[in-house]
Amino acid sequence: MQMNGRNALVFVLTAMLLVGLAGCGSDAPPEDSSPRADSEAANSTGMPLELEDGASISFFAKDLEGPRDLVLDSKGTILVSTPRQGKVLALPDKNNDGASDETVTVAEGLNLPHGLAFDPSDETKLYIAETDQVAVYDYDPPSFSVTGKRKIADLPSRGVHFTRSLLFMPAPDQDRLLISVGSSCNVCYEEDQRRARILVVDVDGGAVETFASGLRNSVFMAVRPGTGEIWATEMGRDLLGDDVPPDEINIVREGGDYGWPVCYGKNVHDDDFDPNPTSDDPCGGKTPSHIDIQAHSAPLGLAFFPERGWPAEYEGDLAVAYHGSWNRSVPTGYKVVRFELDSDGGYKGFRDMITGWLESAGDYVGRPVDILFDGGGTMFISDDYVGVVYRVSTPGARSRATDHISVR
Repeated sequence: MQMNGRNALVFVLTAMLLVGLAGCGSDAPPEDSSPRADSEAANSTGMPLELEDGASISFFAKDLEGPRDLVLDSKGTILVSTPRQGKVLALPDKNNDGASDETVTVAEGLNLPHGLAFDPSDETKLYIAETDQVAVYDYDPPSFSVTGKRKIADLPSRGVHFTRSLLFMPAPDQDRLLISVGSSCNVCYEEDQRRARILVVDVDGGAVETFASGLRNSVFMAVRPGTGEIWATEMGRDLLGDDVPPDEINIVREGGDYGWPVCYGKNVHDDDFDPNPTSDDPCGGKTPSHIDIQAHSAPLGLAFFPERGWPAEYEGDLAVAYHGSWNRSVPTGYKVVRFELDSDGGYKGFRDMITGWLESAGDYVGRPVDILFDGGGTMFISDDYVGVVYRVSTPGARSRATDHISVR
């Protein structure tokens, strides 16, 4: 009997109770699609997930409604946004057993909250990006509560892409907050020049300005350790078929124009949208992608592997969550991928790290969203379809309580 994704998930979870648990570009190398693991022994979720050698996966938090962005507070507690609920939640693990003890509401009554960030110079300041604004709150770690909301930026509301994500720039510019705003459409020329770009604002006061443009929907951003580089995932447009245009990973530099809506990938002109370009070189001056990804993979959260907690060959590599396709004839994505990078951030290849959310019949049982590493090397992944946060570790990963530095 063939089951859709939701029915398959119900079947898997029912089985758990019964046993007592009460898109690659043309320049990319062939995919290694067979994770190397005794996945049954390494997987306590009851879901059909497979992992690379040495990694194990479990549920850190369950019964959440559409969890998205993850961040660590100064005491090592995970906070998560749930846009559909209009909430930000805390997931404390007070006994440090690898699972949250409770779900605590930090803030509620918000307008599609998504991005979360703590001020690196004052970790009692929590920034929350709603679809129409960014505000800062006074955050109290012991009580997981906020007070004193102060708006620092107005944003265009909703659109096809409603999420707004946040990232503080590294020193010496750590008073500058990046805000990612997706396009209002699949492909178009935007009337509101705050859309389809990454904005920046000085949190000590100042106007919201453009940091980089031509970015259709860069939902998540991360700083590459030791370099100050801003890396971002990017979703390409729809309705050009199964394999065009590629999704992307970009190194985002101030003042850069990354091509949308006229160009995509390695500065390929979009003849469908722009059949009569006004220039002989319509992609001239645009910044090409750093890495092309299989179209419709829907890359979201990204994080660089830390020095601790993982095999040496992982250090400096990039983990990316593929949320998965919605309009591809053969579904793709629904996995976590490790991009192998050289010491300069150059792309060497990629491996499937966690698979199994997409079943062979094309149904899916989960959709990974964001990725967060704690200071001990433990990885956390949100899943807005199942409503959980997964915990992924290797034998070398230390307890979360020993170190609270997050790597995004």
